[in-house]
Amino acid sequence: MKLIATMSSGFESVTAKELQNLGYDTKTENGKVYFDGEYEDIAKANLWLRSADRIKILIDTFKATTFEELFDKVYAINWDNWLPLNAAFPIKARTVKSQLHSERDIQAITKKAIVNKMADVFMRRGRLPETGAKFQIETRIHKDQVEVTLDTTGESLYKRGYRIEHGAAPLKENFAAAMILLTVWHPEEDPFMDPTTGSGTIAIEAARMAKNIAPGIQRHFLFEDFDWFDEKILENLKEEAKAGVKDIPLDIFASDIDGSMIDVAKLNAHDAGVLHDIQFKQIAVKDLKIEGEYGTIITNPPYGQRMSDMENVRKLYKEMGEVFVTAPTWNKYILTSDTEFEKYYGQQATKKRKLYNGSLRTDMYQYWAKH
Repeated sequence: MKLIATMSSGFESVTAKELQNLGYDTKTENGKVYFDGEYEDIAKANLWLRSADRIKILIDTFKATTFEELFDKVYAINWDNWLPLNAAFPIKARTVKSQLHSERDIQAITKKAIVNKMADVFMRRGRLPETGAKFQIETRIHKDQVEVTLDTTGESLYKRGYRIEHGAAPLKENFAAAMILLTVWHPEEDPFMDPTTGSGTIAIEAARMAKNIAPGIQRHFLFEDFDWFDEKILENLKEEAKAGVKDIPLDIFASDIDGSMIDVAKLNAHDAGVLHDIQFKQIAVKDLKIEGEYGTIITNPPYGQRMSDMENVRKLYKEMGEVFVTAPTWNKYILTSDTEFEKYYGQQATKKRKLYNGSLRTDMYQYWAKH
């Protein structure tokens, strides 16, 4: 099967590298990475990818410039290979720069073509029951090229299953993991710090990565409900994953000025299985003492909707600059949507990377260590 991993814009190279490390050949396009696989690979990618949003099966791809052409080509697919007679199959539609530009009509035509095909194959009349497992289908058209996909994930992969509590504008788990994967942190050698930890997501993802805990180990996937999927495949992969968890000492420090957020972060860390791998502390950034020869700081300070008072936010950036400059041999990575960040921090970044946190444009300001 041709499979697709989707991710936030800006993280394509991170997901591609994750897939390559799992042994796959990849092809990257904007917002997605293609790879080939079988049933086991669907389960493996869902279980192990830290930076991706979801894994889809590419059912067919073709060109269509009229609704008649779209109907005929969707109808031509052997839907009975994918869907049982009682499948519930909602349709999503997306279209960009294409002659077929009504998403509602694309949705309706796709649905009608599948219903007609299933009715013909199973010799049914009237509506299909749709009382069974959910098979989420998407018809995506870009420059008249159609991709029909089947989602295997369900709720986005950022929903790891451990975060019960969060702050006002939490960073998604896969976004936090992707940020860590962009750095050169070596967990077995270097300390790690997040001084504005909020609900603890960055530190928790760092600890789980260091311990080799599969990100999807605690959650359910849509493919588990597919009648053609052997449940033993995922069971075996989960057993392997549990056996591969590393018990190593970690030096991960997470702090926040807000004591109630530290309580939340500890609760999340407990549910994520890494409470004893992270040192949590209530402390203001300006009071931090950064010790140790080398290390990595990754932080997502309050910005935008997280703290409307820009004066306080920029005061915090200034305090960060004053404290972080005392640790020139540490790598620092700071995520913010404030384009004036460098001015208040007091230093120009070594490199800036454009990322999208949902629809919010942010930049990851990277300050590389002086060795």
